[in-house]
Amino acid sequence: MHKKLSACARCKISSTEKACMVQGGKGPVFCPTNNLESLIKSVAKKYQEAGTLEFARQASIQEAECYVDRENNILHPVKPRLQEIIEFAGKMGYKTIGLTFCAGLSKEASALDEVLKNSGFNVVSVCCKVGCVPKEELGLNDFQKVRQGRFESMCNPVAQAEILNEAKTDFNILLGLCVGHDSLFFKNALAPTTVFAVKDRVLAHNPLGSIYTLHTYYQRFRN
Repeated sequence: MHKKLSACARCKISSTEKACMVQGGKGPVFCPTNNLESLIKSVAKKYQEAGTLEFARQASIQEAECYVDRENNILHPVKPRLQEIIEFAGKMGYKTIGLTFCAGLSKEASALDEVLKNSGFNVVSVCCKVGCVPKEELGLNDFQKVRQGRFESMCNPVAQAEILNEAKTDFNILLGLCVGHDSLFFKNALAPTTVFAVKDRVLAHNPLGSIYTLHTYYQRFRN
């Protein structure tokens, strides 16, 4: 592997010694903290750009406020993600929140909309099926649909993004868009976007469940 090709996910150095977490710390041959110092220094300038510094500052403050007993270096998490999103949006002074969601999570979107509204935000929400555009417009054949033999509206993340752009949302929340559709939304949305929950049809929208049970997966193939 080229020494400057970052591979942080493969780093086995203890967090108490990592170069990215301890000044003067250690790093493997592919460590970007050690190998890409000039790039990292140039990136630091971007944090001085309009809006970026305050956004990053408030995000770091929000991160710290999610724990108690920090004085004793004992980190007890105390805030669910929903609370974090609401508090962060408040810190940034956002007024209009965009909610882009999957039709399969309409009930969850309705509940989230209510919480956001009761928290003082103006909410603009848009469902993935907006426009009722047939999947044939994407060049799909009938056998490539979820439900064959009937009309099926395509997911329309680009329209979702443009609708929220038109509404001039300050901040967007993504709820359960499919893989790929979420990417198109991120690509086309103008306002910064956070994710409340991602789509995982099998694991109750908890994709980390597949990581936490990898030992079971590998064991099945060993037998």
